[in-house]
Amino acid sequence: MKFTKMKLTDLGAVLVLTFCSFGVYAVESKEPTPMNKDQVEGRVDEAKGKVKEATGVITDDKDKRVEGNVQKNMGKAQKGYGDAKKAIKEGN
Repeated sequence: MKFTKMKLTDLGAVLVLTFCSFGVYAVESKEPTPMNKDQVEGRVDEAKGKVKEATGVITDDKDKRVEGNVQKNMGKAQKGYGDAKKAIKEGN
């Protein structure tokens, strides 16, 4: 597999944008209580999945792309479960 300068630049851009999006969520959220374990783990898995998926697209590796997509969606599901659990606990 041969990496070109363009592919490495695209991978770097994807990584930077992924991590910057966490900063945006942190600034926008004004939650008085901390996140629970499921919310944190879900967001981390979602980010890992996005990076794997982008890496698979850039390197043209279908297995890595599919693996990343699955991990991203599992993270979204876990995050949603944690959000629901927190809403129930707070009575919203």
